[in-house]
Amino acid sequence: MSEQPNHNATRSEAEDDKPKPWRIEGLTKKPTPTKGGDRPKLDWRRILSVALAGYLVTFLAVSLLDVTTAPKSIAYTEFQAQMAAQNVKSVYARGDTIQGELKSPKPLPDATPATEYTQFTTERPNWAKDDPLAELTAGGAVVRATPIVEQRGLLGSLLTSILPMLILIGLYLAASAWLMRRQLGGGGVGGLMGKKFTPVAEDEAKRVTFDDVAGIDEVEEQVTEIVDFLKNPGKYTRLGARAPKGVLLTGAPGTGKTLLARATAGEAGVPFFSASAAEFIEMIVGVGAQRVRQLFEEARKAAPAIIFIDEIDTIGRARGGGRALGGNDEREQTLNQILTEMDGFDGTEGVVIMAATNRADVLDPALTRPGRFDREITVHAPDRTGRVQILQVHMRKVPLAPDVDVEALAKSTPGMTGADLANLVNEAAILAAKRGADAVAQADFFNALEKVQLGVARHVVMPPDERRLTAYHEAGHALLGMLQKGADPVRKISIIPRGRALGVTLSTPEEDKYGYDADYLRGRIIGALGGLAAEQITYGKTTTGVDSDLEMATAIARQMVGRWGMSDRIGPMSVLSNEGDPRMLGISDATLAQVDEEARRIITDCLKEARQLLSDHKDKLDAIVSALLEKETLDEDEAYAAAGIERTTAA
Repeated sequence: MSEQPNHNATRSEAEDDKPKPWRIEGLTKKPTPTKGGDRPKLDWRRILSVALAGYLVTFLAVSLLDVTTAPKSIAYTEFQAQMAAQNVKSVYARGDTIQGELKSPKPLPDATPATEYTQFTTERPNWAKDDPLAELTAGGAVVRATPIVEQRGLLGSLLTSILPMLILIGLYLAASAWLMRRQLGGGGVGGLMGKKFTPVAEDEAKRVTFDDVAGIDEVEEQVTEIVDFLKNPGKYTRLGARAPKGVLLTGAPGTGKTLLARATAGEAGVPFFSASAAEFIEMIVGVGAQRVRQLFEEARKAAPAIIFIDEIDTIGRARGGGRALGGNDEREQTLNQILTEMDGFDGTEGVVIMAATNRADVLDPALTRPGRFDREITVHAPDRTGRVQILQVHMRKVPLAPDVDVEALAKSTPGMTGADLANLVNEAAILAAKRGADAVAQADFFNALEKVQLGVARHVVMPPDERRLTAYHEAGHALLGMLQKGADPVRKISIIPRGRALGVTLSTPEEDKYGYDADYLRGRIIGALGGLAAEQITYGKTTTGVDSDLEMATAIARQMVGRWGMSDRIGPMSVLSNEGDPRMLGISDATLAQVDEEARRIITDCLKEARQLLSDHKDKLDAIVSALLEKETLDEDEAYAAAGIERTTAA
């Protein structure tokens, strides 16, 4: 094994002051100011190289400019010819050197290619016997006391050559200073890669406690031990107990895993270091591991504390095996560093690592073994009582109208997570604000629920024939839901286009369900095929509007056969895995073919039953269609009344 450097001994105050890729709550200690001597130094070799290259380029450019703009050199006999033709406009003489300018351009003798000249220079032989002054005066030429073309002096030539070079050096220094600022402000190499990190948050007012968490009481009880240990460590250490090194929070997105972790730290009154696992990963190998070391080092200094890593499956996926997504040295080095840091705890430091994921099944076994993440807590979607509590928490700052019934709202939102309910309350407040109300009414909540569940209504004018076909499609779904025993009650039917659908039928259970038998699942398939069956028995054809229905029916049938053992032909075995090719688990092609055949048989049988039910109750189907064409949207009572079916409520 390679020897690890002593980072505590070599770490400078400047490194401590760099913003890190994590957020901190509850830490009131301010960072130590950075000393100027700790800042990165300029690369003077590169600066000199740029300066030399700039000087050479500038010198060549200036020389080329002088060559192209200098007066043309001509023979003295050519000068005499122009004097004789009285074509000389002005001259300037210094010794035997004569500069001049012609009145009209003339071809330059022996020039290839042919060019004309106006300004010229020539040398008068010292043995010449002519009198150029007399000839020039006779021709009306002006004899100047200053040169025709002003010559740059030594200082001018020097400035012309050096000034562009100085500009290049200045630009380079400015760019270098900007890069250094990005480096100091972005946590090392990450800053140079353009990554912008969230600044440290130290506002105590932002802290949350268990008062802000509702609907997951059984989960709160499991983390209460951690809170008690962080508050009263001596109570446990005197009996030889230690706090769990790691707590893994699992559950569907939006169930409140991050909020629970924040509340745990807030309830214990300890600093909370939080980061997303993706923020540790960079293009350059080794940066992620360095950041992990820094994070754990900061947490040790602030102990007792909680470290929270969100979406840990980003770096914690199993290494090798069928679930591996290919090699990633940076990801694996970061994971190895986390494992090493967790092994470095003996349980007395007062630092607890919490992590969250919605894919616990893909995590590396080395991460979830005892001694690393000792405890796994599953956070489920809240039940009806939990939804009431969550809605009450989110309604604290919302002015409510007297008609708001939280119980009724919770009953209408089965399966919704805490995040869904928070969004529902916000959407209801937005709707109330749009209509200029002073309080949020019950209708606002149900309109918001309709918007969330069904989608936003589109202003589309459908042709009468297509509108009628849509009504039959939705009536087919609804009627089968009404006729089947144990099916979820129909809550709303609409032929108003919403989202990508031309119509919507909403059915939700009376009570929360946690397990489903084969009869219930077959009923779900029959209900999903209601639109297809209604189109076939009414029009003798089907349309593209059944695509999502067929997807749902196929998914349920395949899982019944391949995952839940609800097929006598396949038997009680799991054939279809959550991810990847089933063949990687040793499932044969013949077995997979049987799964497809069984799923097709179930769907075909359910479609026959759906068609039979609708044919037997065609009058009820037509009645629902008539009501839909008249009102466009039917609520629960209107739908059952239109079908002439008595609504039964489960006890």
